[in-house]
Amino acid sequence: MDTPWLNNCNGAISLSFDDGSQAQLDIAIPILDEFGLHGTFYINPRDTSNLEPWRRVGLNGHEIGNHTIQHICTQNFNWDTKKNLETSTLDEIEADVVEAERRLQKLLPEQPDRTFCYPCYQNYVGQGLNRQSYVPIIAKHFPAARGTGETANHPLLTDLHYLTSWVVAGWMKGEDLCAAAETADNQQRWIIFVFHGFQNGPASVWNPAGTYHAGAFSGNEFRKLCDFLANNRHRLWTDTVLNVSQHVINWRKSL
Repeated sequence: MDTPWLNNCNGAISLSFDDGSQAQLDIAIPILDEFGLHGTFYINPRDTSNLEPWRRVGLNGHEIGNHTIQHICTQNFNWDTKKNLETSTLDEIEADVVEAERRLQKLLPEQPDRTFCYPCYQNYVGQGLNRQSYVPIIAKHFPAARGTGETANHPLLTDLHYLTSWVVAGWMKGEDLCAAAETADNQQRWIIFVFHGFQNGPASVWNPAGTYHAGAFSGNEFRKLCDFLANNRHRLWTDTVLNVSQHVINWRKSL
C-alpha cells in the first residue's frame, strides 16, 4: 500500500457531527447526500424510541458513532449536576460506553464497527493526583476515537484512540474550511472537522455567553465546503472516521 490514503490521494478529510441533532438530519445530511459524501455522526442513544432516523442515516453509508449515553463532562462544565468526570470511575465510564454500544449495535447491526467520540473532548476521570485517562478503555472497544487538538493527524504518528480534530464555530465561512482542508493536501495529513448545530441562511454571530462551539453553522457555508470536497476527490479523500482509520491501520501494518 503506497500511501495511507485511498486512491493515492494527498490527504484525507472526515466530517464529524456531535450529539445527533435534528438540524443535522434536516440540513447537513441532505447536503452530504447531494454531493455523495459520507460523514460520521456521534450520537447519544438515550431514548431508543427516537433512533430510527439514525438507522436510515447509517444504512445510507454514513457512520453512526458512539458518543456515550450520559455525555459526562468535567464538573467545570456541569457544575450543577452530580454526574461528572471528576467523581466518576473508570468502571462507570466503561459501563456507559458499553451500554451505548449495545444500543447502537441493536439499532444498526449492519454496521458492526464504529469509532468513539469523547464527550466535551475530555478523556479522563478523577482530578489531581487521582486523575486517570480512560483512553485505554476506549482502545479496548474501538478501532479509533476522536478528541480535539491543534493540528491535523499525521498518519504514522497520531494516536488513533485520541485523534485530533478542528471544531467548527458558527461564525466561520465555507471559505475558511476549504482553506483549512487544503492543509491536508499540503501536509499529507488527515483533518477531522467537528460540527454541532446547523441553521439555514447565513452564519451565526458569535455569542459570548455561549459554549465553546457557540453558534449554529450555516447550511449555505457547509454546502460550499462539500462542493469543494466533491470537486477535489482526486487529491483529498473524504470519508468517515471509521473508514479512514481502518485504512491507516492497514497501511501501518504494510510498512
